[in-house]
Amino acid sequence: MKKKKIQNIIIAVIAVLIIGAIAAYNFSVEQTKQKGLQFGTELEQIQEDVKELQTKFYSEKTRWEEGDITKEELLEFYEKHLKDFEEIISRYDELSPPEIFKSSADLLKLSSEVQLESDSQFIEWIKTGDESAKIRSDTQIQESLEYEMLGLVEFYSAKTGVKNYDEPEKFEAPQTGLTQKVIQISENMKNKCDKKYRNELGEFDSGQMEIEWFNCTNEAKKWKIEHLP
Repeated sequence: MKKKKIQNIIIAVIAVLIIGAIAAYNFSVEQTKQKGLQFGTELEQIQEDVKELQTKFYSEKTRWEEGDITKEELLEFYEKHLKDFEEIISRYDELSPPEIFKSSADLLKLSSEVQLESDSQFIEWIKTGDESAKIRSDTQIQESLEYEMLGLVEFYSAKTGVKNYDEPEKFEAPQTGLTQKVIQISENMKNKCDKKYRNELGEFDSGQMEIEWFNCTNEAKKWKIEHLP
């Protein structure tokens, strides 16, 4: 009888431990879900602000080429642009990404940092006419786009790796094959943008062509985001 009582106590303790573990797990899942949602919203806003900043960057160059503003006014705007860009980049450090999203945040921050350096070289070209600065700027734009692509792939792979925070047992690995196809199609779209708006030297014949190229590549990135699994 005493042995049976001890067994019942052990069973009861185990049951309590199991219930406690389940409650703790569910709490952890809910916390991860909320952190993920908040992180995603904040990251999306940063990316939108970067995109808006870059659109203004190129549109002001077009205004200068068309004679709407002076070179001094353009350079004054660009000085403010660099400061605004630095402030936006600093917001990456304020993010609190769940561990599975940390690498994507790091890559997207790196993309923005390289873009900032590209803008600095572009401004140097405007100031001095130094073609080597323009070449460095163009190279860094491509590097920035590559980091951004990797960051987005990391983000959506993490996002699709955990299909449903409310049902963690339904964990599914990212759809690697489909992801690769989407990325390849997107890259082909960006290559077409290059062929359409860049000349044989890889440069732009006008500021308007540069803006059209920028919008074209953004559409390719948008398509990729919408179609990643």
